[in-house]
Amino acid sequence: MKRIFAATGAGLAAAVFLASAVAAAEITIGLGADVTSMDPHYHTLSPNNNIATHVFGTLIDQDEMQKLKPGLAESWRIIDDSTWEFKLRRGVKFHDGSDFTADDVVATLARVPAVPNSPAAFTIYTKSIAGVSVVDPHTMIVKTAGPYPLLPTDLSNIFIISQKQAKAATEDFNAGKAMNGTGPFKFASWARGDRINLVRNDGYWGPKPAWDKVTFKLITNDPSRVAALLAGDLNAIEIVPTADMAKLKTNKDINIFRVVSNRIIFFHLDTDRDVSPFVTDKQGKPLDRNPLKDLRVRKALSKALNRPGIVDRVMEGEAIPAGQLLPDGFYGTSPNLKPEAYDVEGARKLLAEAGYPQGFAITIHGPNNRYVNDEKIVQAAAQMFARIGVDAKVETMPSNVFFTRANKLEFSFMLVGWGSGTGEVSSPLRSLLATFDAARGMGTANRGRYSNKQMDALLDQALATVDDAKREKLLQQASEVAINNLGIIPLHYQVNSWATRKGVMYVPRTDENTLALEFKPRS
Repeated sequence: MKRIFAATGAGLAAAVFLASAVAAAEITIGLGADVTSMDPHYHTLSPNNNIATHVFGTLIDQDEMQKLKPGLAESWRIIDDSTWEFKLRRGVKFHDGSDFTADDVVATLARVPAVPNSPAAFTIYTKSIAGVSVVDPHTMIVKTAGPYPLLPTDLSNIFIISQKQAKAATEDFNAGKAMNGTGPFKFASWARGDRINLVRNDGYWGPKPAWDKVTFKLITNDPSRVAALLAGDLNAIEIVPTADMAKLKTNKDINIFRVVSNRIIFFHLDTDRDVSPFVTDKQGKPLDRNPLKDLRVRKALSKALNRPGIVDRVMEGEAIPAGQLLPDGFYGTSPNLKPEAYDVEGARKLLAEAGYPQGFAITIHGPNNRYVNDEKIVQAAAQMFARIGVDAKVETMPSNVFFTRANKLEFSFMLVGWGSGTGEVSSPLRSLLATFDAARGMGTANRGRYSNKQMDALLDQALATVDDAKREKLLQQASEVAINNLGIIPLHYQVNSWATRKGVMYVPRTDENTLALEFKPRS
């Protein structure tokens, strides 16, 4: 699989670790996206999950390339097509000193579907579970409703809490009262929109963290984040702004680490409602039918997007044009899906065939502080749509406002991103493109309410197929149906990047996580 994986900077050759950091064993890291909750089961949002990874453990962990490895479960095996045995790690303690046992896992799995008002529920990872039984404190049996080979992968996304906190409200986690995990760091404090403080868990069962104290500063403004790094106020930052990449690469005091992301940036569009709120004629009057329901219109909008131009000019080379849900080489990607070619004349022809020879008007909504260059991407897309006669108004907003409104289905056409928590294609298929079904945990982030029975059937069949090769073929077919039907319009895959002060090293991750445990001093 072709992936960018690089580290640059003088620090690789002869790094001298920051004296102040050595003395205090502290690290301060600038995060580029806001954190909305401490509750590990409230909102499956990457910034939230990143913090949860520090405090809570999972039965199964993922390495930097999302390969599964033992976590709180030392081993797991399939007994039959719908029965799994998990052997749990002995001697693990929660931060309050209590023992970790199978009862804590049972309590966690019971809590996940009970968390109220979740904007994007973790039930996508638990709906396959039909029952859990405890054999002994360190052995448990998990039954699935049918054959379900992705159970270990799904469980790598579920953070285990103590049974003492099973009834805790989201507010209890946000206040710190329920932040009792088994992770490498203990929760100290959270100042919303400002910082999160952690301290080392000296009783952690795994590798000892290098840092006594960790401070995550929430700096969503790109220039401010870079300035703080250059000034020495931060030891490291994530989401290196593309505009600063070239400058930082030549700075002898800075190291850069990067890898192709599992995150696709795409447009979600309302393919469900007959009349969509932000699609009008050019005079602003409502249309009697929603043009986004017409494949020819969706195809025209896709053709109007100059993906290489966005990558080169907006992303400054720090992205890859996308033609499907994950970059080539990830499990389930199809060799038959390629990025849509830029074709203005072809787009105009399709609009005319669909009955819109003069185009129409649309509002593109998006966040302005969540994804790399998100607002700039929306602006560029609006200009490209204008070339085919589609008048596009842009409205961006902070991510907390955007997602709240998007989850209420307020928008017609929106810029969104999705990182595959499982490292394979079923994650975006289940979340973004499966027909919305809360009871089954399907389509939990399907904000366009796309629905395709053929795709659903292929996906369901894939999820129940034990044979890896056969399952991958089914996932490829499901992807081809959904993408060729433009249930979403793919734009590009991000390149994940981190910058550190000289003497601090990091192994870049496809899942975007910025893990304090993985920052290492180098002398």
